[in-house]
Amino acid sequence: MIEIKGVAHFSIPVTDMGRSVRFYTDVVGCRELHTTGNGAMSFLDAGGVCVILCRQDAPVDAAVNGPNSMHHSFIVDRATYRTVRDHLVAKGVAVEFEEDRQGGVVNGPRLYFRDPDGHALEYNDLTSYSGAP
Repeated sequence: MIEIKGVAHFSIPVTDMGRSVRFYTDVVGCRELHTTGNGAMSFLDAGGVCVILCRQDAPVDAAVNGPNSMHHSFIVDRATYRTVRDHLVAKGVAVEFEEDRQGGVVNGPRLYFRDPDGHALEYNDLTSYSGAP
């Protein structure tokens, strides 16, 4: 059996690289590492995991991306979680859904919002994960 050590990166398609880099750094809290010279890809750090923004022409179908389907989740600590709603509102980003899910695989308070292309994103105060070593 293959022993996976972690996630190296995940990619998110975006239609406007500049707008998306600003959103993921100013709103989400990622740190920009490098953007390719042609602007096709931007590499961001999200707490030690690489997020790659990949430029695409066609917009994302936001209807198929939601809390119970395709979305990306970022872990925040308990003290940060209490302020993320205010931070999003101050940046003009709507919180679409919020809950404290317990007793499952990935547990903790969480809230969902969208990036400029309609991708569902989540902040999670991860209280437990059943796959943790």
